[in-house]
Amino acid sequence: MLEGSRYRPRRAAELVAQALSDTRVVVLNGALQVGKSSLAADVLREYGGEARCLDDLMTRAAAVADPSAFVRHEGLVLIDEVQRVPDLWLEIRHAVDRGRRPGQFLLTGSAGLLAMRELPDALCGRAEVVEVWPLSQGEIDGASDDFVDAAFEQGDGLRVAQTTLRKSDYLARAERGGYPEALRRSTSRRRQRYFDGYLSTLMQDVEQVAGVSKAKDMRRLVSLLAAQSGGTVSFRRLAGGLGVSAPTVKRYVEILEMIYLVRTIPAWSANIATRAVSTPKVFFVDSGIAAHLGAGDGALLENFVLGELARQLTWSETFATLHHYRDRDQYEVDAVLEDNRGRVIGIEVKAAETVRTDDFRGLRLLQRRLGDRFLAGFVLYTGDYSGSFGDGMTCLPISALWTS
Repeated sequence: MLEGSRYRPRRAAELVAQALSDTRVVVLNGALQVGKSSLAADVLREYGGEARCLDDLMTRAAAVADPSAFVRHEGLVLIDEVQRVPDLWLEIRHAVDRGRRPGQFLLTGSAGLLAMRELPDALCGRAEVVEVWPLSQGEIDGASDDFVDAAFEQGDGLRVAQTTLRKSDYLARAERGGYPEALRRSTSRRRQRYFDGYLSTLMQDVEQVAGVSKAKDMRRLVSLLAAQSGGTVSFRRLAGGLGVSAPTVKRYVEILEMIYLVRTIPAWSANIATRAVSTPKVFFVDSGIAAHLGAGDGALLENFVLGELARQLTWSETFATLHHYRDRDQYEVDAVLEDNRGRVIGIEVKAAETVRTDDFRGLRLLQRRLGDRFLAGFVLYTGDYSGSFGDGMTCLPISALWTS
């Protein structure tokens, strides 16, 4: 929302407005410190209503003492940090069952307190969850952020204007990340201090709420994941490095997903190859955290691209899912987007400022096996040229993600 002192509109605001028009309860969820409360306050100023923040001691005491009275209201009410009083959830459900008009409640909470994961289930059929991510590049720059839609609409005909950005510029963007508070920090050293404090807060929440007895194991796991950011996850190998069981590592990774620190990307096969592997990939929700933890240039840029794609999928007009592809013959594609019509876009990420024919190797394999389902293959790289490599294959600068 802010870079320095400048306000940046959030794409999630459009999703909230749409949801309030036809849904009784809208829940904002996402990582700590991504601007959920600020976004909710902006929505309230535009649409009217009242705010009740459970961070306030007296407000929370009133909610605990009489939850039924607390949720009674006219119009729209924002309840911020709703996870602090779980008894409210049942009362909210009763309230919206009595009156079914849309736009009754806007709820926010801290993903760092893992109780938020239970809220959508408690309000099943009554609520829509809007995910709020760290700022995208388009939100920071005031650009379009429409690559996903453009890729499915234009296929291999997609081109973008020549860019002045080079590898060092993309790395600088990845290293600063998208947390509003980190963007306010004027130097890399100041951002590093922010990321270190952010991780410490998350680890404390995990230890207190998730029942993880060895916080140092979780912190060590986070560092190991950063070392292979954008790569496939072997729970067995990670378990060996930590001296714990593979099921324990899997549980830890699931917790890290719940608190929006990392995301796993499932493997994609669609039965096209019996040699495809089923191991998921992992990336950090914010590339600044991955950089802080020491991710190398190639892994960091892949993490950066995967994060931008995942953000766009929350608001794109195209309903698509994000996967990756890898097989035992060492063919791989960093990102596979499949829409609800079965059409596929393949994306490779390269840290180099030039593109070679061999960079399309994995994409051409998918094209051969999918036929007409394969819409286009893109290599996103750190150079400036947009152009065709023939037969549905195109190279684009990474900036195409937010300038298409």
